[in-house]
Amino acid sequence: MFKSALNIFDRIKTIRDKLVMNKRNLTKSVLTLVISSLFAANTALADEPTANSLALKDVFNLEYAANPVVTPDGKHVVYERRSMDIMTDSMRRNLWSVALDGSSHLPILSDSKNHFNALFSPNGDKMAYLSSKEGKVQIYLKDLASSSTTRVTDVAMSPSSMSFSPDGKYLAFAMFTPTKAKPLFTLGDKPKGAKWAENPQYIDQTNFQRDGSGMKRPGNMQIYVVPTIGGTPRQVTSGAHDHAGSIAWSKSGQQLIISANTRDEAKFDMLNSDLFSIDINTSKVTKLTDMTGPERSPQISPNGKQIAFVGNEDNGKSNQLSQLYVMNTDGSDIKNLTSKFDRSVGSITWADNGKGVYFSYDDMGKKNVAYVSLSGKVSNKTSNLGGTTLGRPYTSGDYDVTPKGSVVYTASTGNRPADLAIVSNKGKVKQLTDLNGDVFDHKTVNKPQLIELKSSVDDRDLQAWIVTPPDFDAKKKYPLILEIHGGPHTAYGPGYSTEVQLMAAAGYVVLYGNPRGSTSQGEEFANLIDKNYPSQDYNDLMDMVDTTIAKGYIDESNLFVTGGSGGGTLTSWIIGKTDRFKASVVAKPVINWTSMIGASDIYAFMAKYWFTDLPWNDYEQYWNRSPLSLVGNVKTPTMVLTGELDVRTPMSESEQYYGALRLQGVESSLVRIQGAYHGIAAKPSNLARKVGYILAWFDKYKDDKYKDDIDSEKKED
Repeated sequence: MFKSALNIFDRIKTIRDKLVMNKRNLTKSVLTLVISSLFAANTALADEPTANSLALKDVFNLEYAANPVVTPDGKHVVYERRSMDIMTDSMRRNLWSVALDGSSHLPILSDSKNHFNALFSPNGDKMAYLSSKEGKVQIYLKDLASSSTTRVTDVAMSPSSMSFSPDGKYLAFAMFTPTKAKPLFTLGDKPKGAKWAENPQYIDQTNFQRDGSGMKRPGNMQIYVVPTIGGTPRQVTSGAHDHAGSIAWSKSGQQLIISANTRDEAKFDMLNSDLFSIDINTSKVTKLTDMTGPERSPQISPNGKQIAFVGNEDNGKSNQLSQLYVMNTDGSDIKNLTSKFDRSVGSITWADNGKGVYFSYDDMGKKNVAYVSLSGKVSNKTSNLGGTTLGRPYTSGDYDVTPKGSVVYTASTGNRPADLAIVSNKGKVKQLTDLNGDVFDHKTVNKPQLIELKSSVDDRDLQAWIVTPPDFDAKKKYPLILEIHGGPHTAYGPGYSTEVQLMAAAGYVVLYGNPRGSTSQGEEFANLIDKNYPSQDYNDLMDMVDTTIAKGYIDESNLFVTGGSGGGTLTSWIIGKTDRFKASVVAKPVINWTSMIGASDIYAFMAKYWFTDLPWNDYEQYWNRSPLSLVGNVKTPTMVLTGELDVRTPMSESEQYYGALRLQGVESSLVRIQGAYHGIAAKPSNLARKVGYILAWFDKYKDDKYKDDIDSEKKED
C-alpha cells in the first residue's frame, strides 16, 4: 500500500495524459475528485483524515494573498492572488483588486498565465506589471483610463525591481546580463554530421551555482531604463558586479539610487554592499555610502531630499541586525533611526508626509509593521502579518500603507493562509478577503497554541506552539511530532502551515518552537549559537518536548521528530544524542560540515561567518559540530529526504548520512525528490509528497497498541 501511495502522482499524470488524448475537457473540480479517490485508496497515513479534516488533496485548492499595493487614490488595493495549478503543478500568480472597505473584489488579470509585481505610476494613471502572457516574462503597462495594455519590453532575461521615474515616462529595472566567456581550450570544428560529446563546462567563478536555478551563467545583474511607451532598454550600469534590489529615482529623474557590492573581493566579502548614484545619461557613478556591511533597499523621501535605507556594520557574527538609516541624497548626515531597536528591520516605505518611515520586523515569532519618526520614535501598527509561507510556519507577510496612514497587510490567522486586512490609525482592523472559505469552512483546523517555558540550560525564556488534531480530547493520549525550523537564524510563529496542519489532521499533536539561535528574540539570543551550531539548541528543543509531555495528553512511547535544512541538521543531531524518539525524518540536512563547505552554493559565506577558520586549518571544530560524528550513537529508525537538485544542502550530504546509517545497522531509507531544489515544496505535489512520506514513515513505527486503540475508537464511532 505504501509503495502505491508514493506513486500516486505518476498515476495522476497517466490519467491526465489519457484524458488529453481522448480530448476530454475536465474541470479542476473533476480532477480534484480523481485525486481524492486515489488518495483514499492508496495513502498509508497514520490516521486517514475525516471529511472535516485537512487532506493532502487540499494542497491543490489553497490560495493566499501577497504583495498588496495601495492605489494612488487610496481607495483600492491591488494584490497577487496566488493559487495552485493542478495541471502544471505550479503556483499561479494573478492580479486582483479590492476596495479598502471590502467591496468590489474583482480580477484585473486572472487566467492561466502569471501576472505579478504591480506598480503604479506617480500620478496613478498607469500600472506596470510583469507577466508571462506571451511566454517569457516581460514588462507590461496598463493605461487605467482606457484599459489598454502595452508590452514595454522584449528582452531575453526576466526583468525585476521595476521603478517609475517621477514623471512616469520611464521605467528602470534590473535584469541578469550574460557575458560571453572566452574558452580556455577548444577542440576545433567537428566534421559535418559528426556527433561529439557536449563541450565541458569550464568554471572559474567563485560562486558558480545557485540553488533554485542550477549552474550560474557568466554575467551579472545590471540596471536598465526603458520608455514606458516601449522601446529598446538602455543599460546604465556595467562591470563584473551585481546591481540588484530596490531602485530609487532622484527627484529630478536624472539619477538612480541603487545598491551594489563593487569591492575587489566581493565574492568573499559578500555582505559589503554600498549605495550608489547613477546618472542615467552619462552612467557616471557616485558612491554614497561606505559602511563595512550591507547597505540596501534605498527609498527616496517624498520631497526628494533624503534617502532611507536598510543596513548594518558587519560584526562578523552569523546573525546581524539590520537597521534603518536616513541620509541626505549626497550621502551626508547619515542617521540610524533604530539604533536602540533590538530587532532586524526590513521592507521600508516612506510615509506620504515624509515625517517618518514604515518598516516590518519580527518579534517573538510574529511579523510586525511599525512606524519610526525622523527623531527615532517607534510606534507599532500591527503584529498580525503572516500566512504567505504555505509549507512551514515561518514568519512572513507583506504590507503597504494608504495615504492616510492605514496599513494594508497579508493577515495571519493561524488556521488559514493569508487574506488581506487593513488596520486604521486608531487600530481598527477589517478583513478584506476570504480566499479559502471553500476549503476551510467545513473543516476543523485548530490554531497554534502558544506555550512559554524556561530553558534548562540558562533559564532563558523560550516560546513554542502546539497544534492539536481536529477532534482533540485532552483526556486521551496522542503521538507527538517535534518539527524543527531551518536557518538556523529564522523563526517560527503562530501562522498557518500546511505541513503542520496535515500532520495534525493525521492524528498527531505537532510541536514547534524557537530554540536559541532563532531570530525575533533579539540579537543576543540569535547569536548564542554563533560559531556554536548545533549546541544547546538541542537542550531547548528537549525542554519544549518535556513541557508538552507534562500537559498529560502525549503518549511518551510515540514521540517523533523531523525538520528541514537547519532543522534537518538538528534532527540528525538529536537522534545522535538520544533514542527517545520512535522514528525520525531528516530532511535536506547538513551532515558533515567539511564536505558541506566544499559543495554548497553558499560555501564562501558559511566558511566566513559560521566558523573561525577553514576546515583544513581547524578540522576539529567542523567535525565536532557535524551530526556525522554522532552517527555511531544512532538507534532511531531514520528516513533521509532531500531534493535531488539541492545545492544549498547537497544531496551528497543526505547520501553520506544514509550510507553511514546503513553501515551502522540502523533501519533507514533515502527519499530523493525528483526535480526539486532546496525548496522542496515549490511544487504543490512535492509539498504533499513530503508530508505523505513523513507520515507514512512515522506510521510504520508507531506502537501497534496505539493503532489498535484508534481502530477500536473508530469502530465504536
